[in-house]
Amino acid sequence: MPTALVTGATAGIGLEFARQLAARGDDLVLVARDEVRLASVAGELRSSYGVGVEVLPADLTSLEALGRVEARLADRGAPVDLLVNNAGFGLKERFLDNPVDVEQAQQDVLVRAVLRLTHAALGGMVERGRGGVINVSSVAAFLPRGTYSAAKAWVNSFSAWAHQEYAGRGVTVMALCPGFVKTEFHQRLGIDRDASAPRLLWLEPDRLVRDALADFDRGRAMSIPSKRYKAIVAGTRVVPGSVLQRLQSLGRK
Repeated sequence: MPTALVTGATAGIGLEFARQLAARGDDLVLVARDEVRLASVAGELRSSYGVGVEVLPADLTSLEALGRVEARLADRGAPVDLLVNNAGFGLKERFLDNPVDVEQAQQDVLVRAVLRLTHAALGGMVERGRGGVINVSSVAAFLPRGTYSAAKAWVNSFSAWAHQEYAGRGVTVMALCPGFVKTEFHQRLGIDRDASAPRLLWLEPDRLVRDALADFDRGRAMSIPSKRYKAIVAGTRVVPGSVLQRLQSLGRK
């Protein structure tokens, strides 16, 4: 029975990945900061799907905690077949309105954790000749929206390189680029979902994850959900950056 490790697994896209992977019969290792929520989610998944579920509380801004997750991924005696790098958070304010330590913490989760956890996972996967990594990126990667977009652009570039580097050795690396998704992400920022972006742009997490897993199973390097977001990404290639930058307030109100 395969094992998947999901970061940020207690809410939103991460929780939906955990549920759908459990429904497929995967055992799980769930990573998140909130131990109480982790225990609750683990109990729900064991009861509903009859799969094995480990919990690994970790704040990925901490190198010590990150190291514990790396060690679990590198454990050859209990191999992880799929890593879902989902953990992350946004910042409502613009760059100079945030303390630099807050900006750094965001980069630690969005970039450093993705790099280190992918590195820890790939060694065993390449040795076994099978496995995969899904890095949850964002459509924001294609837009000029500050350090969040810059981090997600790095995730896309890194994932595209890793996909080409390791596909021939049985390992699939895919970047998932959602847009606005109906999760706690914006609520935690104190953002009014209805006022921040048109309703047409909001995606349901269950459909997003279902389509992402289908793309991953097809061996794709990138998954962009829905025709409307595919069109938006295509548009970013022809619209001047100065025009795109005027849309920075979208999703921040």
